[in-house]
Amino acid sequence: MRASARCISCIVAKQEKMIRDFSDENKKSEYMHQVLEILYKYGQSESSPQLAEKIDCLQRDFWGELNDYTEMKRKYNRLLLEKEEEIEKQIQKSMKECIKYVCAGNYIDFSAVENVNEHTFEQLLEKAGQEKISEEEYACFLQDLEKAERLVYLTDNCGEIVLDKLFIKCIKERYPKLQITVIVRGESVLNDATLVDAREVGLDELVPCIGNGNAAPGTVLEYLSEEARQALLAADVVLAKGQGNFESLYGEGMNPYYLFLCKCELFVQRFGLEQYASVFLKEERMRIGQTVEA
Repeated sequence: MRASARCISCIVAKQEKMIRDFSDENKKSEYMHQVLEILYKYGQSESSPQLAEKIDCLQRDFWGELNDYTEMKRKYNRLLLEKEEEIEKQIQKSMKECIKYVCAGNYIDFSAVENVNEHTFEQLLEKAGQEKISEEEYACFLQDLEKAERLVYLTDNCGEIVLDKLFIKCIKERYPKLQITVIVRGESVLNDATLVDAREVGLDELVPCIGNGNAAPGTVLEYLSEEARQALLAADVVLAKGQGNFESLYGEGMNPYYLFLCKCELFVQRFGLEQYASVFLKEERMRIGQTVEA
């Protein structure tokens, strides 16, 4: 999906804010001009995650590593691991309930959410069970799983990967013959989950986990490693978690099920939902710009 005008505007604003307190005005001006050059050159053909990957490379070249998310990722991985047993009891092996919590966990996004905080996250978890999942969509999902031999699960952020693990565990128990592969980011980017996070939360002990071979904050088909590409193309069902995976995969012919929270104004407008409302839909049934009804 090509980056929208609002996404491009958001990228520019975030980059300016990031360097606002630096003293070298000439260097800041040059940096912003090169950001704009990337957006001008690629903004009409590439998705937001593709643009973000290019700008992240430029940022490191100019300023070095400005944001180290290592400790924050560990914090949220530990937080969800501490809650894992309690949430698993609430889910009671219901895949529909799993979906609600998996979507709630998508709040832990240091790119789309300006000020991620535990209080808001706790509130989203508390009301996760009250979220509505389309009965029709859920029935279609179960039908697809009944026929499937291979499922690929594309993760998004740290912390919420624990909830992904619970969901995958439910799927495995219900469909024991289903081959499940998890694909995480291939390199560190923002607070997105990598193989380090998969190992930290024990997801790799449940199913095979592979990196996608790149640092784009999404799943860009042309950037994928051969291993990740082959796994994705061989899948009968694809579950794509998060806004970044939606922006990079929508319209690319993969027809995945998307799971995410509508976190930014653009997604609220696209789906006609309130902020932090859940979305669980297969691409072929999506109508962008129209309200998603439960």
